[in-house]
Amino acid sequence: MNIIIVGCGKVGQKLVERLSEERKHDITVLDTDATIIQDMIGQYDIMGVVGSSVDVKSMDDAGIDVADILIAVTGSDELNMLTCLLAKKLGNCRTIARVRKPDYAKILGVFREDLSLAMAVNPEQMAANEIAKVLRFPSAIQIDTFAKGRVEILKFKVPTGSVLDNYKVMDIVAKLKCDILVCGVERGEDTFIPGGNFVIKSGDLLSVLSPVHGEAPFFKKIGIKTNSVKDTIIVGGGDTAYYLASRLCESGIRVKIIEKNAKRCDELCQELPKISVIHGDGTDNRLLLEEGLQGAGSFVSLTNIDEENVLLSLYAKSQSNAKIVTKINRIAYDKVIDNLDLGTTIYPKNLTAENIIRFVRAKNNSFGSDIETMHYILNGKAEALEFRINETSPVCGIRIDKLNIKKNILIACINRNGKIIMPRGSDIIQKDDSVIIVTLSGGVENLGDILL
Repeated sequence: MNIIIVGCGKVGQKLVERLSEERKHDITVLDTDATIIQDMIGQYDIMGVVGSSVDVKSMDDAGIDVADILIAVTGSDELNMLTCLLAKKLGNCRTIARVRKPDYAKILGVFREDLSLAMAVNPEQMAANEIAKVLRFPSAIQIDTFAKGRVEILKFKVPTGSVLDNYKVMDIVAKLKCDILVCGVERGEDTFIPGGNFVIKSGDLLSVLSPVHGEAPFFKKIGIKTNSVKDTIIVGGGDTAYYLASRLCESGIRVKIIEKNAKRCDELCQELPKISVIHGDGTDNRLLLEEGLQGAGSFVSLTNIDEENVLLSLYAKSQSNAKIVTKINRIAYDKVIDNLDLGTTIYPKNLTAENIIRFVRAKNNSFGSDIETMHYILNGKAEALEFRINETSPVCGIRIDKLNIKKNILIACINRNGKIIMPRGSDIIQKDDSVIIVTLSGGVENLGDILL
């Protein structure tokens, strides 16, 4: 597939990194910064063009006439949309645009056909949605949904002294009688898709798959709370805070936003009359304590400065038992940040890249199964993908234990007309099922790729 990526910021670089790993695409990057282009050409097997995406010659040099997909992820919404419009005039490709401003997001549907827009991604809105999910289930570090919201993969840390310590994976269903599947384990730097004899240890990060609401008995039996938070303090009143507060208000969660820009405070008060907006500096420890940090159910740091967010979260962790959520914009230091044990960390740029890559794979797929959902799990080292099966799929109509499946791949769930099946060897994948697989391999575009 011929792909043009416009904008070589963090999102553009993450897209190039992920897509080039698959070795199935001809990728061209377009940016006005010659130094960045040269660095990326040296690092990846791609083409590069220095120029503007609204310059006809630059777009021609990038191969717009033969492109299948153009992805516009510059820092400007306006430039991204204009680039998509020009791409439609000059070529015959589908386009993807990063559009961040709420006002644009609301009216984008009107121009979708004019821009040949296959997808619009809003990092702030996606980040807010992810945060809202973990506040619903605060013991989880990460929650990913599948099967139109019927299935979830929840990641949590096995506490010291947990009943799970020294349990074999096969013992969980037998002894606890819970309808869950352990689909991934992180232990230090190591990542596993565990077999039945794998022994769980305290401190492990477990990712378990379960039907929605089916996970509650499991967490209750292992002594982990599952109640949604009742209130939250958000520091930073930007677009992510706006989207998040809107979601939380709908769920009946009390919201307090601390924002130091007076004009923005007024805007939030008008747009979200049900929340409390505090005009002040959220990095002021005394203000946080005055506003009830020590008794808060959750604390979300959403400033535009990563260092502030990290320090705020560490302080909140030291002063309260709140569920802590930290937004991180830069992705270069993710390993360092993960070692700080900040609870849930949200990387909007990773979410953006994840959604775009899912679309690219689905468009490139014509082998009997379509990608419906894709999430990176196990700290980005594994993928969980959901496929819709048709009659030409190579796995259709065959018992699972008869399939010659590659190593480090797990068939984790079958959704059959809304009925959730935890698959066993005797189960048979049928036409119109949706199937969730977990893989450490990467690059899986259809279920045929899981077979030897």
